[in-house]
Formats: sequence, C-alpha cells, structure tokens
Amino acid sequence: MKEPLVHIPEAPPYKRSLSLPVLWIGATVILCGMFALASVPRIEAQGRDANQQARQYASIIQTVFDFIQKHYVEEVDPAALYEGAMKGMFNALDDPYSSFLAERDMMDLNETTQGNFGGVGLYISKPTGERPDGKPPYVEVAAPIEDTPGWRAGINSGDLIIEINGESTDGLSMDEVLTRLRGEPGREVKLLIRRNEKIEFPVTLTRALIEVPTTKYAMIQDMGYLKLITFTPRTLDRAKEAIASFSTHNYRGIILDLRNNYGGLLQSAVGICDLFLDEGVVVSTKSRIPSENTVYNARKQTLVPKDIPIIVLINRGSASASEIVAGALKDRGRAYLVGEKSFGKGSVQQVYPLDKAGFKITTARYYTPSEVNIDKIGIPPDLEVTFPEFTDADAEKLTALINANRIPAFIAANPQATSGEIYAFAQELHKEYPLDISLLRRLIRNEQYRTSEAPIYDFEYDVQLQEAVKILQGGSYGALMQTTKTLKALQEEAVLEEDIPLAS
Repeated sequence: MKEPLVHIPEAPPYKRSLSLPVLWIGATVILCGMFALASVPRIEAQGRDANQQARQYASIIQTVFDFIQKHYVEEVDPAALYEGAMKGMFNALDDPYSSFLAERDMMDLNETTQGNFGGVGLYISKPTGERPDGKPPYVEVAAPIEDTPGWRAGINSGDLIIEINGESTDGLSMDEVLTRLRGEPGREVKLLIRRNEKIEFPVTLTRALIEVPTTKYAMIQDMGYLKLITFTPRTLDRAKEAIASFSTHNYRGIILDLRNNYGGLLQSAVGICDLFLDEGVVVSTKSRIPSENTVYNARKQTLVPKDIPIIVLINRGSASASEIVAGALKDRGRAYLVGEKSFGKGSVQQVYPLDKAGFKITTARYYTPSEVNIDKIGIPPDLEVTFPEFTDADAEKLTALINANRIPAFIAANPQATSGEIYAFAQELHKEYPLDISLLRRLIRNEQYRTSEAPIYDFEYDVQLQEAVKILQGGSYGALMQTTKTLKALQEEAVLEEDIPLAS
C-alpha cells in the first residue's frame, strides 16, 4: 500500500474493478449506552436507505453511459466518457485536494513524490469554483521549490498566476494548468504574475528537470540550521545526517526552517517529530470510520537532547506535513515558533490506483497533540515577524522597476557582483525608484541567485532568521518558552474573547 499523503503536489484511466488498500481513520463519537441502543434500528434503516439510493444512482449512471454510446450523433470513445464521469464526481466534492488522476497525472504524481519531473518548480493550488470574494479563481502559488526556475524568478507564496502563455487560468482545471506548466526541460513557458492584488508583471521561465529536494543544513555560529524543503521518503535520513553533522560541531541549539514547505508524506513528518520528542502523541487522524482512527506516537529516546533549544520558522507557505511538525513541537512545549501564521491545511489524502490511472481523495483530518484541527485556520507563531508590506505607492514603483528589467540587466553584466557593488546599484535605483534600500538590495541579490545555486541561508536579509538567532544567542529562550500556549488553549481563548461583550 502506498503511504498516505498529507499533501501531494498535483498530479491521474482504467479498470472498473477497484481493489483499494486499507484506508485511515474516523471521528470518534461517545454516546451513552441507552441512547446508542435506542438509535441502532434507525441508523441501520438510514444505512439501508442510503445504500439503496446509491445503487439506484449507479444504475442510472450506467444507463446514461450506455445510452450515449448507442444514440449520440457521433461515435464516442468510452474512455472519454469514463474520465468525464470520474472528474465530475470528484468535482462535486468541492474539495481542491480530491481529484481523478488520469494516466499522465498519475505518472506526474509518482515523479513528484518519489523522484523528478520536467517543470518550473512551483507548488500550486486552484479553487474548484468562484472564490468567496467573487474574484476569478486564478492559480495560486502555495510555495516555490528552492533552486528551480520558479524560485529563481522570484515567484513567492501567495502570488497568483493570471496567465500561462497568454491564456487566462481562471477557466482552466488543475489538470490543464499542470499540463501547461510541466513539459520537456529547456522549453520556455510565459506567465503573468499578480502579487498583493497590486503588482502585475510577466515572467518567462525555462522548464528544468525538477528534482524533489528534501533538506539543506549548515551551522550558524554554534547553532544548527536545518531547512526541510519537503517531506519525502528521504527526508528523515537527510535530517539525521544534518543532526549528526551538528553534533560534530557541538551545537547548542537548532533552527528548524519549515517556511515554504508545502507538505509531503505523513510518515515522514512523524519521523521528523520523533527526532525531537520523547514518547507521547505526535498527531492523530480521524475520518468517518471510527475503527480507522489512528494516533501516531513518538518512540522513546530522541536524537536531539532535551536540553537543546529549538526554534521553528513558519510562514504562509508552511502547510500540511510541515504544520504537523510545527503543531506537535508547539503543543508538546518542545519548540518556540517564529515567523507568520501557517497555511492551514489539516486534511489527509490517500492515493488509489485504477490500472494506470487513479484518484486521490481526502480520507481524514489530522489533529495536533492538543486535539486541534488547523484546517483553514493555520498555526500562529509564538512571535510574529513579518517582512515589510508594500503600500500602493510602493507597488507602482516596484511594478515599474520590474517591467523596466533594470535588475536582470545589471546582473547579466555583473554576475559576480559583490555586496558593495550591489549596495551601490541599490542606491542608484533608489534615486529613480524611491523604495526601501534593503528591499532593493534583496531584489538584486535574488536576481543574482537565479544564475547560481541558492545559499543555504541569507542572514543579511532574512529578518525571521535573524530573530531566531537573536533569541538563541540572547538567552531569552527559556523565559519565552514559559509564555507559550498550546493550540487548544489559544483556540479556547479566542472563543472566550468572541463571547465577551464590548463596552459601549
């Protein structure tokens, strides 16, 4: 059986016989004995009615399928009808994480989860219908994958892809979007990006062979810095290698960077927590079937000693499996969270094969050790540290700067520009585009990274990383940990605050 996925990048014909692996979990409902016994006949009757209705609908679908085959004005490929019906059923769930996976999509999924593929290096999502605010359902970038064309082009979490090769994305399905973004390495794809509803600019990306990355690590003085990029079967082993390396340098703290980590395999996330937690609950999953409820516990002994302080960095691109790790370490009082509220994906998907095709479906929701589901809510950091927001005036200046192509032209002429040369050019740009100097320097440095391997960290510009180092170096970690609260406590406080009447 394939391992359950907490998040899988998008990916999907055929055999009517369906052999499914054992699924997952279920919500537990505790009833008093008398009520339970009294309810059994009615529940069974309801079950029989539902089953009868399901059989009736299945018969109708088969009848219509056969009718179209015999009576439609032109001959119809049964595979096309089959795929259309399957896609329609999953679209009816109104769940962006459940979908039919055609043969090519299934191959893409396997490549993304296990190995590599040709593409631009972006984790994306797309609403299944109109957004609540009435705006078109454009493709949203959940997170860029480091050292890929999308990352090197400066595409950020939260950016909207408005067009692909001149075609609007609002009317495209996720499968159609993936078909346009992925393809043969070396071929170009042109995107129109919208940022913060204010900035719009074109980006031309050259597809590359995207190797699914797992970790990066380095020492920052006497602290181990471990960045988890995604959760694959290899992530745990790479993390163990990192911690072994930290040990040889006598590390005195760990910064676990989960920013822009959009998820991966559930078991991988549990394994990472096992490095830091000594026994106890890591995460639980619950579905409609009580017998499939599962609680994942950490094993005895940890790889990282209990006296080693841990800071976890999160942002809006931290989702699913990375939220499991952040939530477990927070609820168990093992780490201090710095950054921004996470994405908020608290559901679990399972992938099932159908011959060469398949489907993925949400089978459960997961809960942190304090029994909180963060779906569509996210995990708040213990200390919020954000990057500067753009004003409308800044957005206009930045849009003009991007479209003028000044920064790419400078780096093309000065690929090995030093910090001093970058600062001088930033001052020059500031005269024409009066934006913050630090922002301009960061934009120039990011452009420089497009033509070289990205550094493991960029301490000069990363204010969230700076704050994490400051806490560990300043000796305030212990006192700060005394102020942290579980997600359950935070949730209960929020409910109480909503119920408190306001003075008039």
